[in-house]
Amino acid sequence: MKKYIAMNRFKISLGREDDFEEIWRNRETHLEGVKGFRQFNLIKGSSNDGYTLYASHSVWESKNYFENWKKSEAFRATHKSGGQHQGIYLGHPEFEGFEVVL
Repeated sequence: MKKYIAMNRFKISLGREDDFEEIWRNRETHLEGVKGFRQFNLIKGSSNDGYTLYASHSVWESKNYFENWKKSEAFRATHKSGGQHQGIYLGHPEFEGFEVVL
């Protein structure tokens, strides 16, 4: 099985970066003990005139483990308050998934 990296890209309103980071710092991820989960990082990219780019970056033992997690109670619990932060997010997150080749 090939390792799998799942990323969501977020466009965050300028001046709201600290609020966004605080949401992630304090959120319950429910990832501890999830079969196949290996690592999580929240990464910050550059800013432009409209937003600051962030990405959630998780590493899984395989795409299958990631897909199983998406169907789980842990996934639902992690994402239950997704729409509560008006003015921070510019649009919906953009998902990207990658199989590790090397």
